[in-house]
Amino acid sequence: MTPSSAQPALLVLADGTAYRGWSFGALGTAIGEVVFNTGMTGYQEVLTDPSYRGQIVTFTYPELGNTGVNPNDEESERPQVMGAIARNICERPSNWRSTQSLPDYLKQHNIPGIYGIDTRALTRKIRSTGAMNGAISTDILDPAELLMRVQAAPSMAGLNLVKDVTTRSIYEWSEPTDHIWEFSPGASTNGKPLTVVAVDFGVKRNILRRLASYGCRVVVVPANTPPETILSYDPDGIFLSNGPGDPSAVTEGIETVKSLLGAQKPMFGICMGHQILGLSLGGESFKLKFGHRGLNQPCGLKQKIEITSQNHGFAIAAESLPEADVEITHLNLNDRTVAGLRHKTLPMFSVQYHPEASPGPHDADYLFEQFVKTMRKHRAESAPR
Repeated sequence: MTPSSAQPALLVLADGTAYRGWSFGALGTAIGEVVFNTGMTGYQEVLTDPSYRGQIVTFTYPELGNTGVNPNDEESERPQVMGAIARNICERPSNWRSTQSLPDYLKQHNIPGIYGIDTRALTRKIRSTGAMNGAISTDILDPAELLMRVQAAPSMAGLNLVKDVTTRSIYEWSEPTDHIWEFSPGASTNGKPLTVVAVDFGVKRNILRRLASYGCRVVVVPANTPPETILSYDPDGIFLSNGPGDPSAVTEGIETVKSLLGAQKPMFGICMGHQILGLSLGGESFKLKFGHRGLNQPCGLKQKIEITSQNHGFAIAAESLPEADVEITHLNLNDRTVAGLRHKTLPMFSVQYHPEASPGPHDADYLFEQFVKTMRKHRAESAPR
């Protein structure tokens, strides 16, 4: 594809800033919150991550599509982003796993993209001004007209997008991490498998794979599942998944977790799940200026550092957490926001990053083993004597 043969496209931000480029993927108009991801790999995992629902993702890596797409790298059944922004696009991928080009993949799923713009300038804009709504269009090439559409769209703050991505029915997941890419042997449960009920706020497939790789029987339930139904599985543990939108708007999920606290079951939350757990424990969330989205976010406390994969636009306010009950276990070392917490007396913990990677480093995979050990201990202590 060359600019001379490509369809013109327009990107307009809520503050009126406009960028002209060329279309890739589907034609049409897409509106969402414009954010940026700094990862150098994993564009397909990013595009299919349900946590990006409602967002248009700017990729800071200068070329997208080099390795094409393939079914194994999908984190959900389809792309979840509203649109994609790139500097350059590769039309002819070169990779033994590739089954389709990126432009064709997005076109198949009706996702518009724009390329040929200065993504460095756009990223600097978002960093200084903050994430904001925007639109990509091949239909509306007048900036003033497209701006009117953008300004009519709802803000991400206060938006519950979990209802758009959660499963509609209960199912079991048994597929482990592909042995070709296995970076940890997982763990044996020594007998009866541990049952984990995963509350789906927008779960990534690789989280489910990691739980299965560690020997768990995984039952995935919708985000609005009543606590009584969750406990009817007699779970050894409860997992709270990642997901999109404003966590404070997911009121059903917060109330469910509050009810589950009394059961004193081991609980592990990732990203949105971390925020839901923090809110259920009495904390408050707030919107970050431009969020954390990339593969090299340093997190830690007490001289123990992990390089982590992150994707979130909200965080839990440290000062809002009840000190008598909750301990902060990790901080994001770039801005000192809360990146992990645990309950001081109940077997519950959570992190504001993605230990399952996909894409990203594997420094934090030990958290799945920690969850398994917590469940084993709880099972042993709860066994009749």
